[in-house]
Amino acid sequence: MGLLSFLSIGNVQVKAALRKGGLVIDVRTPGEFDQGKIPDSINIPVDIIAANAERIKKMNRPIIFCSASDSRSGTAVRIMKERGMKKVYNGGNWQTVLRIYNSL
Repeated sequence: MGLLSFLSIGNVQVKAALRKGGLVIDVRTPGEFDQGKIPDSINIPVDIIAANAERIKKMNRPIIFCSASDSRSGTAVRIMKERGMKKVYNGGNWQTVLRIYNSL
């Protein structure tokens, strides 16, 4: 499967999660978050995701992580999956997730 095919599948999953009431958690630093963000998203930097794992799980909805690329959001997904959460998605770049959000 090529990279573009993978990205397309990821976009479909993110869009479906958003349609099901998913919450976007931006794992960039607060300074990065303040420079641009997705409406209704919350900021929990990746370095404190593990400390907030129970809080995130209690949100009881699909979670889409985003960052400046897909590195930090991928780390956040891995952390939450290790803690038993199944409906977590790596949205990658926050601007890509914003385009998906705006297309709903």
